[in-house]
Amino acid sequence: MRRFKLFHETIYDFQSEVTLGPHKLLMRPREGHDIRIESSTLAITPNATVKWHRDELDNSVAITKFAKPTRQLKIVSEVVVQHYDEWPLDFIVEGYAVEYPFEYEQAEQRALLPYLQHEQESNQLFEDWLAQFNRPRSIETYALLSQISEVIGSENQYRVREEPGVQSPAQTLQSASGSCRDYAWLFMCAARRLGLATRFVSGYLHAPATELDYGSTHAWAEVYLPGAGWKGFDPTSRQVTGCHHIPTAVSILPEAIPPVSGRFTGPKGEKPNLEVRVRVQSI
Repeated sequence: MRRFKLFHETIYDFQSEVTLGPHKLLMRPREGHDIRIESSTLAITPNATVKWHRDELDNSVAITKFAKPTRQLKIVSEVVVQHYDEWPLDFIVEGYAVEYPFEYEQAEQRALLPYLQHEQESNQLFEDWLAQFNRPRSIETYALLSQISEVIGSENQYRVREEPGVQSPAQTLQSASGSCRDYAWLFMCAARRLGLATRFVSGYLHAPATELDYGSTHAWAEVYLPGAGWKGFDPTSRQVTGCHHIPTAVSILPEAIPPVSGRFTGPKGEKPNLEVRVRVQSI
């Protein structure tokens, strides 16, 4: 078992007083057999009422509402987690799904349908890139997914993108660069085109840099493997996710789960200055 302390601070500084609308926070780690929250605090300035609920994908969501205008919004989340997934490759896939291609059983197909739908618009650059994974003979399913992750991580240049949104697969391939969320989305599109159910994951990554300095949130993808469940693949670090990956939210589409989202009303042209500080420490 590993213990981690997660520090996540988001600050919006406004030039004038603004009225904050409700904000949605997805900052609390997803608990389960592999992750347990030991302690958790959430501090918000200005004062806000906070209501928690579980959404349709069982993410833990906080909805905040504010009573007074302000020139700054500050949200600080501090969480200590216990992580038990120290052996990420210790799983067994059902016999019929060990080799690709395979088809999900009927009951699974009905539940997984939203995670199997891929982009309708075809792009020749993406099609040509995807062709390398369409093999005439069977291949071990895990090996195929690992290969896709490895190719994305090794053939593209990672870069931090502050602007919102996610690049299309064609944009990532054309520029040969992208952020972790762009890599995850390219992986998802490839897996879905190959008939594998995939979902987007947002969360935190423990790495040496996050011990010494502030980092940022992280993103990866999970594939549903019969018998093993949802298994994470991180094209950015080119590894299967384990105790160093701490998920906060999952979604069918990547743009649906930013850690902080909301609206404000203020003078025309008001653009807040945003600062985000994330630190993941092993304790």
